[in-house]
Amino acid sequence: MPTRSPTRKSVTRTRRLKDPKGGLTAAGREWFREKEGSNLKPGVKGKADTPEKMRRKGSFLRRHFAHPRGPMVDDKGKPTRLALSARAWGEPVPKDNAGAKRLATKGTKLLERYHAAQERAKPAAKRSGAKKTRTAVRRRRSAIPPPRGRPRPGSARSVPEAAPSPHRRSARGTSARGSVT
Repeated sequence: MPTRSPTRKSVTRTRRLKDPKGGLTAAGREWFREKEGSNLKPGVKGKADTPEKMRRKGSFLRRHFAHPRGPMVDDKGKPTRLALSARAWGEPVPKDNAGAKRLATKGTKLLERYHAAQERAKPAAKRSGAKKTRTAVRRRRSAIPPPRGRPRPGSARSVPEAAPSPHRRSARGTSARGSVT
């Protein structure tokens, strides 16, 4: 007759990992740090007035509410964990997809403000503008002035052909492997 293994007592957690109001508790963030090595921080509540707060809150709102992974309310009409996560970040709990879309739009605006602040923080010489490309540097170094507009074939403005590069094979007289055809 087979023997029964002793029944295992269910282990009750002494610490709550999920906050019933939304998000994780400090113990939950610590648990994820130990388990996965993640560095979770509490949500940004209140005004996102620094670049780091703008980036964190904007990224969160875009990531979770631009394309929500589930409904905002369950069958009983209570908000889901997804909707409650907005409260953990100091935002109103969305009741439908329109509310989620508003939060995603707010996240987009925060990220735009963050990128504008980063752009202003750069020195004037490093701000986005005309980038140096190899072609532009080569033209500047050569004696040939850069062409203005599109030259017409056979006009006086057409640029003379440069000498063939010793590093390129001519298409005439050689095959792909370098033998004469």
